[in-house]
Amino acid sequence: MTSLPTHNPRLAMMLMICATAFIAATTLFAKAIGTGALGEPLHPLQITHGRFLFAALTFSCAAMIMRPSFGKVHIKLHLFRTSCGAAGVTLMFASVAFIPLSDATAISFLNPVFAMIFAIFLLGETIGPVRWSAAGIAMIGALILLRPGSGSIAPGALLALGAALMLGLEVVFIKKLTGQEAPFQILLINNLIGLLIASLAVLTVWQPPTLAQWGALFGVGTCMAVAQTCFLNSVARADASFVVPFSYGTLLFAALYDSFIFGVTPDAISFVGAGVIIAGAALLAWREARLSKA
Repeated sequence: MTSLPTHNPRLAMMLMICATAFIAATTLFAKAIGTGALGEPLHPLQITHGRFLFAALTFSCAAMIMRPSFGKVHIKLHLFRTSCGAAGVTLMFASVAFIPLSDATAISFLNPVFAMIFAIFLLGETIGPVRWSAAGIAMIGALILLRPGSGSIAPGALLALGAALMLGLEVVFIKKLTGQEAPFQILLINNLIGLLIASLAVLTVWQPPTLAQWGALFGVGTCMAVAQTCFLNSVARADASFVVPFSYGTLLFAALYDSFIFGVTPDAISFVGAGVIIAGAALLAWREARLSKA
């Protein structure tokens, strides 16, 4: 349990691709639950509750099997991190009921841009011209996906933008936690606190899920747990500059799932907006990797 993962770029690549497939699957299940494909649509807060419920059960079972040792718990950081994450996934689950999975996924790639901006104020980081340029490029892509020239801005796109904002803030707290606690400890505590918060929030909107919806909620939670595990193991086995580009495979899987399951095909605006966002996010990831090596 204490040995560090060995450097293995090929395995890291495979793990990251697996992570992207499972991340996209969570939004697919959320869309099925939120659009009424499996019964009366459930509120996004109830989908978030299912996500934390089954992810917490997954990590708790893993903890009982592996029996890892735990260190000091920084509860305030966990509370801030989990609150932001819960708000982010709830907004994300709400957005996919209105817009294609590919659009929502592309907008979610703005979260490192928001994380960079929050880091200025919360972590005291200094941002150079390259990172500001990357942020500007990504924001232009988001504006394209908001479709302001179509007469009205898509509400689903605004929800996805809000999700990216909250998930970006979560990244800042994750940065603080990773320097003080072990990854598995962070994941387990995050999901247990998230379950507590989501259980309180869902009380006002709870409705009995159908059997199919229970299955989809199980899919949301377990897919997220597997995705988090694959992601952490990927970045532990290779340089960030190598594995991060593969994370954009989430967009490909989201588009494929949406096309096969819901018959939704991304239009030209979706392709252009997603491409611009990925270009900005990739530039930012490259710059972050260079700074880490320096």
